[in-house]
Amino acid sequence: MSDIKVNSIRSLNGANGPEISGTVEMNSTGAMSLPRGDTAYRGGRGTGIFVGGRTSPGLKERMDKFTISTLGNGLDFGNLTTTTAEFGGCASSTRGIFMGGETFPTNINTIQYLTISQLGNTFDFGDLTRQKRGTACLSDNTRGICVGGNIAPTVTAFREMEFITINSLGNATTFGDASATFAYGMSNASTTRGIIALSNSPYASPYAPVNTIEYITISTEGNTKDFGDLTDARKEGASASNSTRGLFFGGANPSNTNIIDHITIASLGDAIDFGDCISGCTLGSACSSPTRAIFGDMTSDGDSISYVTINTLGDAQDFGDLDLARNQTAACSDSHGGLG
Repeated sequence: MSDIKVNSIRSLNGANGPEISGTVEMNSTGAMSLPRGDTAYRGGRGTGIFVGGRTSPGLKERMDKFTISTLGNGLDFGNLTTTTAEFGGCASSTRGIFMGGETFPTNINTIQYLTISQLGNTFDFGDLTRQKRGTACLSDNTRGICVGGNIAPTVTAFREMEFITINSLGNATTFGDASATFAYGMSNASTTRGIIALSNSPYASPYAPVNTIEYITISTEGNTKDFGDLTDARKEGASASNSTRGLFFGGANPSNTNIIDHITIASLGDAIDFGDCISGCTLGSACSSPTRAIFGDMTSDGDSISYVTINTLGDAQDFGDLDLARNQTAACSDSHGGLG
């Protein structure tokens, strides 16, 4: 067998598998030599990105990239074009979406997007129907849905849900309503069902956290329906899922908790204890692959990222650190539960 040289392989399933650009050589023994130098190699799905957030004294545009299957620290991905905190993220297998948020002291209705396989800054996607912060987001491979939120300084909260078609730039459209007004909730999804753990506005007086979990069918506009309850009422936690199990990490009630709850997304019912976070955690975000969820303990400008194996009950373990400590980030991945 003689040596084989291929000048370019543009795609082997693209976003779902390797993509190689450059010269690929295979010798007579069958060994393949991949491109080097300034050529590019892109591996398969399993990228998580933590986006934006705030530190004392200000907001941060930074985005950190992680390979979910490999323990380690975040790497620079690029910057938000609109510096934002207190907002939600979701994704298809190729595109990350970030909706609403705060550019202190102003709330925004901006929707931003990035291409997960390409390092770089975000681009403008369109607008939500109103300015709001404290949003949560979920998605399948087609639709992204923004739920809840509030507006400062009145801290008026909303029950509305809005959706976009992820592959088509444009403004959000009304989806339906939750059963109550809320902000800073937690959300995750399977390929068909979106899960939303409601929360009260963190500035409400008197403080009255809720434990309500509701659900929607992602492909069908309409109002939420009752799913069950969290094990403990709380707000400002994080959430992620694979296609069958949803997880809820930490939160405050009003002190920070280390609770991890789980549900079976296809089966209505109350959440069950999964394990514990490494410490009491809040103000973070989370993303996932089919096997692993990673989430931030970003209390007091923290940088710690933890992980759990989604199908195995147990306590969280250390994963690595953000490249820049901050809180109230958004996150997305190209392999979460809404993608199967």
